[in-house]
This record gives sequence, C-alpha cells and structure tokens, in this order.
Amino acid sequence: MVKVGVLGLQGAFREHAHSVEATGAEAIIIKKVEQLEEVDGLILPGGESTAMRRLIDKYDFMDSLRQFAKSGKSIFGTCAGLILLAGEIVDYDEPHLGVMNIKVARNSFGRQRESFEAKLNIKEVADDFIGVFIRAPHIVEVGENVEVLSIHDDRIVAAKQGQFLGCSFHPELTDDHRMTEYFIDMVKESLKKPV
Repeated sequence: MVKVGVLGLQGAFREHAHSVEATGAEAIIIKKVEQLEEVDGLILPGGESTAMRRLIDKYDFMDSLRQFAKSGKSIFGTCAGLILLAGEIVDYDEPHLGVMNIKVARNSFGRQRESFEAKLNIKEVADDFIGVFIRAPHIVEVGENVEVLSIHDDRIVAAKQGQFLGCSFHPELTDDHRMTEYFIDMVKESLKKPV
C-alpha cells in the first residue's frame, strides 16, 4: 500500500489525511522529521504560508524537505503548500522550497471573507471539479517543463512539473477525491523510477 505523508505542522492536514485514506492509500501525519523516511509521497497542506515556514524552521524540517524533493518522490502542495513549492514568490525575497519553476502571487483571490467555490476543468483529473478558494494564491507564470492543468478567471490555479503538483485551491475540503487520486497515481509512478 502506498504511504503518503501530510505535513502536520499547521493547516488542513487532517482533511488531507482523510482524503488520502478515501483513495485507499495510507496517510501518515508528519510531525517529526524522521517520519519523512517512512512515506512514498508528501502533501504540503493549505494553511498560512508564513506561519508554516516559521514552524518548518522551528522544527528543522527544511533540509529534510529539500532532500525529500531531491529523492524523486512526489510532493503535492495545496494553497499555502503551492507557495512553499514555488521557485519565485511575488513581493517576497526568496522562495521556501523553491522546487517548481513557477512564480506565485499570494492571497490573489482576496481575503478570507471573499472565499468562494468554483467549477474547474482540471486536465487529466475532471471537467467538473469544485475548487474551494480561501485566501488563495495563483500561479502568475510558469517556466520550462511546467504543465498547466487548470485556469480560473484567466489565472493558473493548478500545475505539474515532474513529480511536483501544485494547486491554489483546497481539494481536501470537498468529498471529491479525484485530485488526491491523481496525486496518488503520481506517487505510484515515481516509485517505479530508479533512484
């Protein structure tokens, strides 16, 4: 059985774990660095990217997360997780993990009270996926080897680059697990590749 870790420092990690389990995979909420060695793929959940980065630094996760990314294992970042994956962040000095060749703008869909749901067409996933947007970022531009998977209101809201997947919305806050299933398939594919 595929084991997927969900970084459990801050944000909607329990909902992600539930979504992973709904697909038939095993979910492990990651609270300690050494747990990263137990999992085949990793989800960086939505939450607050600045708070999440502070906790990543506080608990010495950054080097291990970078190592995980270099290992060829798949990582899925949603909302704040997308910001952590981005190689460039608008109005921000340096990236966090910086593993995706994308530029991201934070809170680009407005504040908490402007949260909304939208029907999305997500390439290879669904043409009727309901995305939940809460203080969501969006992908301003993509670089080489990045595949755009979904656009909403002329803004890129989902993209994939190799073993990395990122989206602006919260797929874990619905009962539709197709986006999580898509990631689980990516994890299975990455396991087939020689390290």
